[in-house]
Amino acid sequence: MSKSHAYPCPVQSVAVLGSTGSIGINTLQVIARHPDRFKVFALSAHTRVDLMVQQCVAFQPHFAVMASASHGADLAHQCRALGLSTQVLWGDEAIARVAADAQVDTVMAAIVGAAGLASCLAAARSGKRLLLANKEALVMGGAYFLQAVAEGHARLLPIDSEHSAVFQSLPDDASVWSQQIDKIILTASGGPFRQRDPATFASITPEQACSHPTWAMGRKISVDSATMMNKALEVIEAHYLFGVDPAQIEVLIHPQSVIHSMVQYRDHSVIAQLGTPDMKVPIAYGLSWPDRMVSGAAALDFHAMASLTFESVAEHGHAKRFPCLPLAWSALAATPGTTAVLNAANEVAVAAFLSGQIRFDQIYAVNLDTLSAVTVSVPTSLGDLLAIDAQARDVASRAVGRLGL
Repeated sequence: MSKSHAYPCPVQSVAVLGSTGSIGINTLQVIARHPDRFKVFALSAHTRVDLMVQQCVAFQPHFAVMASASHGADLAHQCRALGLSTQVLWGDEAIARVAADAQVDTVMAAIVGAAGLASCLAAARSGKRLLLANKEALVMGGAYFLQAVAEGHARLLPIDSEHSAVFQSLPDDASVWSQQIDKIILTASGGPFRQRDPATFASITPEQACSHPTWAMGRKISVDSATMMNKALEVIEAHYLFGVDPAQIEVLIHPQSVIHSMVQYRDHSVIAQLGTPDMKVPIAYGLSWPDRMVSGAAALDFHAMASLTFESVAEHGHAKRFPCLPLAWSALAATPGTTAVLNAANEVAVAAFLSGQIRFDQIYAVNLDTLSAVTVSVPTSLGDLLAIDAQARDVASRAVGRLGL
């Protein structure tokens, strides 16, 4: 990954994959502020047809893609009724097709989970400016994904607030990172249960787990924040994005979510990126890099800040609250491809919790059982990765069945 400057074309043609999720919505809000700099070429969504119709009316994309044929047919009917010229497609192949389309300059990859991997690979191989909000694609794809980025000469820019903060805190010359970085410090809010008694975690409901104190996110990501599995995935992502040893990555709880992450250098100076907890900031930076533009986020009011506090993940009972976090280092120490096992297990576990099949405190058990049960070979193709993903999901589903309420 390099920061060498390559200024964007005057008008970027953008495909927003996952346009009806929180990242997609924020991306379109940023784009709407800068009609002279961006045009929307394609949108994709999973099931939210009504919102997709509104987005098609507002942005007039050339393509709109739904995940399934039934939702695609519904969208096509509504677009025709409104006289829209947008061409409606559906299915994974169609999403990958628009991500790789020659008319697209920039792809916002915001499809949640492993479902976004194929389209991310398509964008990478086609040499796009790839704004990576789907951390699971890199967690699952690892070195194979980075190889596709390199071979396609794509520009990979992180959109997660933590990784964007690290990227903004690093020198432009990526060749010096390994010599200069002492450690990367990823900050975490601690989620809704930072001060909750771990003995009560068995009674946590999906509604409680999805009520994040500072960030507005989708349900899956909100649960990951509550278990701190999101931070485990971010540790893996940081390892691949910035080429640092896993031992050089630290997680620090910062409840105010003002410092989004930090880089400590060999001389022990620390550079941090601060901002309001609003995803429009890293989205605008990714769209405009290496320039900066108005994001629409509120400015920090330093006079209103009572304090900035920090807590070790090893203290205050956090080890019991967040047992999922150390799984990141365990997976990175194992055979490449094991991170894909962890990602698949967690997706199954979170879905089972949200549907009432397991308790909140059993998400960790599903993840650990799956990691222990699945042995992988080094993946060398998308087929290998999908096979690992399928095997891990099967093992995790059986673990859910054993633990099920």
